[in-house]
Amino acid sequence: MGIYVASLFWVLGAAVVAGVVAYVVRRVGETHGVVENNEAAGQVFTIVGGLHAVLLAFVLISLFDAVSHAEEGAYREADSLVATSWAADALPEPTRSEVRDLSVSYASTVLDKEWPLMREGNGDAGEQGWRDLEQMRSAISQATAADEWQNDQKTEAADKLWEVYQARQERLDAAGSEGVSDVVWFALLAGSVMSVALPLLFGGPRPKTHILIVAVLAGTLSLLLFATHQLQNPYAGGAQVGPDAFESVLARLQ
Repeated sequence: MGIYVASLFWVLGAAVVAGVVAYVVRRVGETHGVVENNEAAGQVFTIVGGLHAVLLAFVLISLFDAVSHAEEGAYREADSLVATSWAADALPEPTRSEVRDLSVSYASTVLDKEWPLMREGNGDAGEQGWRDLEQMRSAISQATAADEWQNDQKTEAADKLWEVYQARQERLDAAGSEGVSDVVWFALLAGSVMSVALPLLFGGPRPKTHILIVAVLAGTLSLLLFATHQLQNPYAGGAQVGPDAFESVLARLQ
């Protein structure tokens, strides 16, 4: 099911259910004194709805930032990998060829093996990538620099390889994180239910308008909850970060 169809299903389903509940409440509920309670119910709704909106906005902003950070981290890791290989080109053989081959192997491992696991929320991507980095580190550290310029390039390669290591660790941590915790999900769902339930206490001479308001509110909250669900894993869902950076690495190094 496409993401747009799924989101439409969530929104329309919540709106229809809330609209039916509002109709039943207006149809069979107690109407005496309801209009007089609008002011009190409105004040409570303002507090509950405001707190819920703040929590929901905070969660969504945090998830959007996590997706942006994951995308930036992937390109930082890929660019540092290319910079490591290019710096190692100044070193003598066999270090030069070994680092380039290991860079290609690392990018292929990330692209073909690790990214599918990350889409499933698995931060344990295996040992192949770590072994490639360790072998590159060993090859660079053991390389013999014939002059000052080669020594500078050796240092540059080692520094860039450390940046690859850091970005890789951040990527795997993000893929293995829980996203939104169970406690926060409970608060979001309970707050959404209360935010929709409170307007059912309102009264007025136009029941159709009241039902429409409740349905729109439920659909809006459902859409935001759907967006929260889609953004939990930055490497999956509607805003997923793809392996484009490592595809570029292979194109540059092969």
